[in-house]
Amino acid sequence: MQDYTHYIKRCVSVGSLEVHPTKKAIVVEYEMEASIQEDSGDVILGEHRGGQKILCVPDLSPSTDVEALARKVVKGCELISSSYLPKVVQLLYYLQNRKSSSGKAKVEKKVEGDVKELPFFEGIELNEEATITKLDEYVDLLYEDLQKKIRGSALILQLARKPDNLPELLHNEAALGALARVLGEDWKQSVELATIIIYIFLCFSKFSHFHEVLRDNGIVTLCMSQVEHELKRHDMWCKELHQENKDGESEPENGSLRRDKGKALRKYQEFRAKHEQLLKLSLNLLFNLAEDTGTERKMRKKGIVGLLVKVLDRDDEEMLVLVVSFLKKLSIFLEKNNDMAKVDIVEQLDRLVPCAHEDLLNLTLHLLLNLCCDSVLRAKMVQVRLLPKLFGLLGDEKNRQILMIILCHISMDDCFKGSFVDAGCTPHLLQMLFECGEEKVEANLISICINLAVNQRNAQLMCEGDGLKMLMKRALNTKDCQLMKMIRNLSKHDGPTKPLFIDYVGDLAAQIHADEEDEWVCDCLGTLSNLTLPYLDWELMLKEYNLLPYLEDRLQPGSAQDDFVLEVVIMIGKVSMNGACAAMLVQSGVIPALCELLAVQQKDDKFVFQIVNVFSQMVFHQDTRDFIIKDTLVPTYLIDMMLDKNVEIGTLCENTLNVIADYDVEWRRKFLKEKFCFQNREWLSVVRFHQVDESETYLKDHERTNSC
Repeated sequence: MQDYTHYIKRCVSVGSLEVHPTKKAIVVEYEMEASIQEDSGDVILGEHRGGQKILCVPDLSPSTDVEALARKVVKGCELISSSYLPKVVQLLYYLQNRKSSSGKAKVEKKVEGDVKELPFFEGIELNEEATITKLDEYVDLLYEDLQKKIRGSALILQLARKPDNLPELLHNEAALGALARVLGEDWKQSVELATIIIYIFLCFSKFSHFHEVLRDNGIVTLCMSQVEHELKRHDMWCKELHQENKDGESEPENGSLRRDKGKALRKYQEFRAKHEQLLKLSLNLLFNLAEDTGTERKMRKKGIVGLLVKVLDRDDEEMLVLVVSFLKKLSIFLEKNNDMAKVDIVEQLDRLVPCAHEDLLNLTLHLLLNLCCDSVLRAKMVQVRLLPKLFGLLGDEKNRQILMIILCHISMDDCFKGSFVDAGCTPHLLQMLFECGEEKVEANLISICINLAVNQRNAQLMCEGDGLKMLMKRALNTKDCQLMKMIRNLSKHDGPTKPLFIDYVGDLAAQIHADEEDEWVCDCLGTLSNLTLPYLDWELMLKEYNLLPYLEDRLQPGSAQDDFVLEVVIMIGKVSMNGACAAMLVQSGVIPALCELLAVQQKDDKFVFQIVNVFSQMVFHQDTRDFIIKDTLVPTYLIDMMLDKNVEIGTLCENTLNVIADYDVEWRRKFLKEKFCFQNREWLSVVRFHQVDESETYLKDHERTNSC
């Protein structure tokens, strides 16, 4: 026979060098091209294939000579030429300085499919080491009886656990097809066989470019069915064990029942070990395949959320880490959150907070954060009294930030603000705020306090004792705008809280000047505007702190942001309730400025309402009423706006015109005339509508008569 080996040509080229994401290793991506050539050099047959090789460097430590190790790696790997030495040195330096896999990295390693090395199962004794050249023989075993199928799949598993063999296994279409077929046909008959085959597919699922092949072989559907079946089997075994225990308790002296109970317990423990092993591998495989959103949607339709939530009652921490990671990934999408709400996920997660396992606790809190974006699930968290548990974990610095964000989300709902009082959180939050010292208050902490200050029960607790005094002192010293927003919310409440602010009116008024930032002044103005106290001397405050020029200047269009200008108008409305202050406003030229602002902001209902409110307050005082009627066009504006689409604005204008009509005959006549015209137009429009409706009815009846 003629020897053709000297006509075979093989070419290997390195594609890239990268560090392994979790291990101390360098990943070499290469391409291999093999061809059979004639003497003339023409290619008879050619094949192109990609591959990957992992070069582990377990001895790498901070004291290792990186350059010497790089030379050793290059020399020991035939794929890497000496020209790649600088690149290898660079990668080794990166590995040397990379932080060890702790905390979050540990979690990611677990959920990415790096499961513990599984021992070979009982009843399977393999005295041989699998080789890739005998792959076809192993595949043939999958067509034999059950024991040979187990042996063949176990040998293929040996190969699959080495990443270098995965491309070769993938290239052998018969192998994957046979494994998928055996799994579909025999997984109910043998837990060992199902576990081995799922483990093989798990090895493939660690690499994204193998996912499509697994999906094409129906692995997702098979795995989902298997998980559902295993959970049903577990429920059945638990039910039987419970019945055995119940029978044994009813007749404690019956030796036969005691033996049956012990036998059932041993069977359950044996089943539980194999069951959890298979379940863990299956869920790990599904988690990896859920990387594709299309596959994830398919899993959702088949009820993956309900299956995962059922596993949350287990005690295996490794499995819980996997399940919570899976749920956390799914919780990003709204429809998945709705599914989780239906299966009471919050009640299941409640037992995991707190827990001793750091990674599990961190994942659970991240899952709760995703869930608390839904108002229904937030309500569930409050109902199961999760709030005091979360608050009790704030001492854990690793999870403090995520906990504060969750508490901030809950504090946004008005119906849950009182729950912070019931849980005893409010005094502790205030203490945390004071402990910040000269440092800026944490954003999430001050956000929670601002939200809670809207609630009267929380506000009273915050202002008790020296609470308000310390808040005001800190705010005035640090000029913290967020802290002043909290104080502004505290000042809104009637009852015992509002009178406490009388001691700080001067301090607040002193902040209202051009040298301060608008945001700071805006909240100081808002706080003063909330102080509707009968014994507050507004006239003295305006004079002593010379506020009128500043207020008039800020009313000019474009002088400040609209929100700030609106606060100025509200403040003017408050002080105009006092007759002496109203006269000062008229003398200062504020009324013309308000009329000009009304023309500019006529489309903004908030501005219109507050400006009309100023006019409404001023017509109650004789001096300012005469000025409004005789020297301005305010009554004309009020008549025009009486027909405004906004009911509140229209009502306020009409009430103000009624007051003017009581004191001025001419404006009473104009007002009544305009009101009559408006009502007449309304009556005519109603009449026309009924006439059109009756005519249409007549025409329809006439047409119906003619047709008959």
